Amino acid sequence: MDLHGACTYEVPLNCTARHVARGLVCAVAAWWFVLAAKSGETAPLVGTRPAINTLTPQPVAAALRSAASATPPATTGDAQGNVAELMQMIHDARLSELRTTYNGSYGASLFFYPQEMTYYVALFQDKHFWRVIKSEDMGRAEAVYAGFVQQTAQLTDVEIRRTQLQAQKAYIEDIIALSEDRAKRLQADLDVARTQQAKVNDYQRQTQGEAVALHAEKEKAQAQLRQVQGEVMQLQRQTEFGLPTQK
Repeated sequence: MDLHGACTYEVPLNCTARHVARGLVCAVAAWWFVLAAKSGETAPLVGTRPAINTLTPQPVAAALRSAASATPPATTGDAQGNVAELMQMIHDARLSELRTTYNGSYGASLFFYPQEMTYYVALFQDKHFWRVIKSEDMGRAEAVYAGFVQQTAQLTDVEIRRTQLQAQKAYIEDIIALSEDRAKRLQADLDVARTQQAKVNDYQRQTQGEAVALHAEKEKAQAQLRQVQGEVMQLQRQTEFGLPTQK
């Protein structure tokens, strides 16, 4: 069994059909990986993962059915039947969920059907089943499950990286917004300070001019006062001329 993207079938294929089917499924799997990477979805938030019994077939199944038309009909029916069979058995609560691993929006589950001692290994993404492998061999089922878990870890690398980059971008944008707001506030404060400084400068020039003018007027008034006082003293002496002086 190829655990790195090649589909596993429970009915034998001849060599040529096996290679054709493997090539077709690998191509579809690669196409789905690119589609998932470009979908814009990020890793799900805590508490938002879908319940196993709400999962549906992957939309890519239609493309898989079309691409697998070159394989024997029995193989195609079995590959598609495993998904439908698993969904029905989950709906009927006939399975025990032994293991489930999540990596981002991808997950892998190992189910057990006790009545037939059969194991179902499912690979899913978001709310859709992607691949389902059915086996009566516990060791093989565990190996398939381990392979699916490893595949989910690899597939989610891009998703995790995108989630981190989106968070970093949003964080930087928040810092930019805060910095721009701070810059606007500082600019507003600077504009107020400059406006007030201009007013203060005008007031200082006006006050300085008024002080100079008042100083000149004061000097003029003092000179006038001295003159008037001199005239008063002279008139006083003339008025008292010939009178006895006060001892």
